[in-house]
Amino acid sequence: MRQVIEGRVFDTSTAQLVHEWSSGHYRGDFHRAEEALYKTKKGAYFIAGEGGALSSWSVPVGDNGRGGSSGIRPLTEVEARTWCEEHEAPASIIEKYFTVEEA
Repeated sequence: MRQVIEGRVFDTSTAQLVHEWSSGHYRGDFHRAEEALYKTKKGAYFIAGEGGALSSWSVPVGDNGRGGSSGIRPLTEVEARTWCEEHEAPASIIEKYFTVEEA
């Protein structure tokens, strides 16, 4: 998947995959969502994902409907770390890509 956002190219074929996540719903379920966090060669993070009409990827359709969609969403480094924490990335992945400290 490749998309230009605010003059910057985000491309899953050239970026490094950090972590993948799936909602676990079957393909026809409106709640289904699949996302992957990537890091570009220049250090920018982004999510490439897709989902159903009742997922965070839903888009307006017609006068009052919703449909599924796919796309790319740029993230800040803090948003990317938070995404990893919320989407069950192993501690080793989080420690590899982000600055963390002992509690």
